Amino acid sequence: NTGSWDITQPLTPPSYILLTMALAMKLGLAPLHFWLPEVIQGSTMTTAFIITTWQKIAPMSLIFLTMNNLSTSIFLLMGLLSSLVGGWGGLNQTQTRKIMAYSSIAHLGWMATISSIMTNILIMNLLIYLIMTTSVFLSLIISKSKTIQDTTSTWTLSPTLTIIMMLSLLSLGGLPPLTGFIPKWLIMEE
Repeated sequence: NTGSWDITQPLTPPSYILLTMALAMKLGLAPLHFWLPEVIQGSTMTTAFIITTWQKIAPMSLIFLTMNNLSTSIFLLMGLLSSLVGGWGGLNQTQTRKIMAYSSIAHLGWMATISSIMTNILIMNLLIYLIMTTSVFLSLIISKSKTIQDTTSTWTLSPTLTIIMMLSLLSLGGLPPLTGFIPKWLIMEE
């Protein structure tokens, strides 16, 4: 349509809406999130780890590059919806991979919300999310915990691992004195 292969060129409305929806589906943003919890639950812990971390970098890079051309209102709406769906969906889960899937949906909702306002907070939020999710998944992989019930027996194997897992999960949830609260606080400030 533009006569150029450069993705940073101004796009026509149908093309930027299509790009926005494609990136939202790849990230698992609501309302295009339905595939993410089931795929993560059906995969191994290592594959779930890759889907929730490494697979988010490319679409977030494209969002960062094309944010000037993408629809701000669509991203704000999807961000709000994703934060709500991720928070509510994870409440009644006992499977650790599904909890992490809904956590991914919620965190990406926060990132989608701030993407059109301040991209430096977006990058900081993405990096903190990747570090916290890596910590939780590595703890779950080491302890072989597939359900919340499995995590209760981790204390006898390694008290240090249990404490790290607990603090990482609380930080991922955004508890105020921990690291995961900082990006959410900055997003709310903006």
